[in-house]
Amino acid sequence: MNNERIFLSSPHMSDEGFEQEFVKEAFDTNWIAPLGENVNKFEEELAEYVGIGHAAALSSGTAAIHLALKAAGVEKGDYVFCQSLTFSATANPIIYENAVPVFIDSDEKTWNMDPKALEEAFKKYTPKAVIVVHLYGQSADMDRIKEICDKNNTVLIEDAAESLGTTYKGRQTGTFGEYGIYSFNGNKIITTSGGGMLVSNNSEKIKKARFWSTQSRDQARHYEHSDIGYNYRMSNVTAGIGRGQLKILNNRVERKRQIFNTYREELKNIPEITFPNENEWEYSNHWLTPIQLNGKVTPNELMDELENYNIESRPVWKPMHLQPFFSEYDFVGGGVSEKLFSNGVCLPSDSKMTKSELEKVIKVIKGLYKNV
Repeated sequence: MNNERIFLSSPHMSDEGFEQEFVKEAFDTNWIAPLGENVNKFEEELAEYVGIGHAAALSSGTAAIHLALKAAGVEKGDYVFCQSLTFSATANPIIYENAVPVFIDSDEKTWNMDPKALEEAFKKYTPKAVIVVHLYGQSADMDRIKEICDKNNTVLIEDAAESLGTTYKGRQTGTFGEYGIYSFNGNKIITTSGGGMLVSNNSEKIKKARFWSTQSRDQARHYEHSDIGYNYRMSNVTAGIGRGQLKILNNRVERKRQIFNTYREELKNIPEITFPNENEWEYSNHWLTPIQLNGKVTPNELMDELENYNIESRPVWKPMHLQPFFSEYDFVGGGVSEKLFSNGVCLPSDSKMTKSELEKVIKVIKGLYKNV
C-alpha cells in the first residue's frame, strides 16, 4: 500500500517553471526588497485578471483586510458586520482597529452571509463596514448583499481569500465591494508562500494602502512619519512566485472543480453525505470540497478514519460567535452556521492529487459507511 500522505491543499508550482523565472530575475537584478518589477507587475496582472482598477500587494490577506478597514475609515468604537462562519483572520483586523464586530449568520443556500440576517442587523446597529466572505470558493449572494449595503450607505469589503477564480454572474468575486482581498497563503489556489492583495477601483485608497504598508514614510530626506505605518508590503521575490502562479490559475480552478465533481458523483449514493449547491449565479473555484454528514457517521469519525490511511482532512470553520475570544460580541441569525460547523468536513482537494489518490479517498469513505 502506498502510504504517502494525501494533503488537504498544498502548494502546487507550475510544471513550466514560471515561478523560478521571475524569482531568478529578482535575484539577478538584486531586487530582493519589498519593491521592484515583480511587485508592480503582480499588482497589474492580478488587477487585470479579476477586472478591477488597482491593487496593492501585501504580506498577507489579513494585512489586506486590516488596510481595507482603515481605508474605509473604521475607528475605535465603530461597528463592523462580519460573517460568522469564517477563519479568524477575517475578524481579527476589526479588533486591531479597536472596532466592535457583530457576527452575521449564514444562509444554507450559499454557506455565506445570510442577507436576511444582514438586514436584521441593520435594524439594530449602524456599522461603518460589512465584511462578507466567499467561503471555500463558494460565492455569496452579492446582488442582495451589495443592495443592502448600498441602501444603508455602508462600505462593503469582500474577503475573497479562498475564492480567486470564482465568478458571480460572470464577474470575479472580490470586485463587487469598495474593497476586495485575496490570499496567497501556502494552501490557497495559488500561492506566494505567504501574501495577499488588496483591490479596489479607488486609486487614491490603494495608493494610501501602499503608503501605510511601507511604514507610512512621508516624502522627506529624513525619516518623517505623520501617520501610523505597518510592515505589510509584499517582497519582490514572493511577488515573482505570484506572477508565475497567476499564469496557471485557470488550470488550478479546473482541477479543483474536477475533484469536487468527482467526489459528488462517486458519493451520491450515500444519502447521509450532502454537498454545497453550486448556485445558478456562480462558477466556483471549489478551493476545498466541504461536505455535510447527516447520519450515522460523525465528522470526527470520518476524519479519524481518513487519518488512519494518512489522508488529511479538516473540520469546517468554527463560527466566530462560538470562539472564546469573540463570545462577548453580538450575533444575528439562527443556527445555520453552527449546523454547518457541527456536521462539516473538508475533504482533500489538493490540485496535485492523482487519480489513484482521489480514488483512495473515495474508497475509504465508502468503506466506512459500508461497515457502520
